[in-house]
Amino acid sequence: MLPEDSVLFSRFTERLTEHGMDNSTISFFRTIIYDYYHEKGRDQPWRHTPDPYHIYISEIMLQQTQVERVLGKYEEFITAFPDFSALANAPLEDVLRVWQGMGYNRRAKALKEGAKRVVNEFNGSLPDDEDILCTFSGIGKATACSIAAFAFNKPVVFIETNIRRVFIHFFFHDQEAIQDSDILPLVEKTLDTSNPRQWYYALMDYGSMMKKQIQNPNRRSASYTRQSRFVGSDRQIRGLVLKKLLETGEMDENELIAMINEHRERVEKIIHQMKHEGFIQQKKNTLRIS
Repeated sequence: MLPEDSVLFSRFTERLTEHGMDNSTISFFRTIIYDYYHEKGRDQPWRHTPDPYHIYISEIMLQQTQVERVLGKYEEFITAFPDFSALANAPLEDVLRVWQGMGYNRRAKALKEGAKRVVNEFNGSLPDDEDILCTFSGIGKATACSIAAFAFNKPVVFIETNIRRVFIHFFFHDQEAIQDSDILPLVEKTLDTSNPRQWYYALMDYGSMMKKQIQNPNRRSASYTRQSRFVGSDRQIRGLVLKKLLETGEMDENELIAMINEHRERVEKIIHQMKHEGFIQQKKNTLRIS
């Protein structure tokens, strides 16, 4: 089904109105989602493996990043760091160099820190418990559950942007300021517990298609916010600092600040923060990647 197929959508809303969330309504909803998935589902390399390491890498990469950009970096990253041990033992500088172009460099550092925990605390095996995964750097509830679903096929319940879009469209089509707490019970009730991995892939693909076909239903979510502007942001300056240090190996702090076309005090503050976070180390007045 495409959202513009008003006949099928009308049939679903009529069924929902008349019968509520009974088994026939749930079955009809799953059929709509699965029919689209089986016909036009996306082919992505991390879907061809249940390897927890590969899923871990892809799910962190997919945070706040378009799939197309991840597709261009995923294989390169896996080749450079083929398992948890390789990533845990790699210098941060090497990890950040391969990560370049993905943005949100904290995620690369978090990946490495997570790999260290897997090696040191879990005997090299990623835990399948979403509550434990939530204690990993850079992993929140939604990412922890997505890893549990895709790596271990666990019937967990979670929401991400594409899933939210689908449920708002089908179940809240005439409402505003919809809370995730109202959506989650529906996600749980409609979950295909026999194959949660495939079901969540199908939901995400349907939601991704909807973004291109209709006005974004997520604008009616209470949690909807527009992404902040990148140009001129602290995030852009952080990226420039790392890029210069990766290019040169090390730089005099005053020279580095002079190369970044921003107020000195602002750049100094950002560099200080990056040192505190463990991205940068300083010896006298010389900076380098930690």
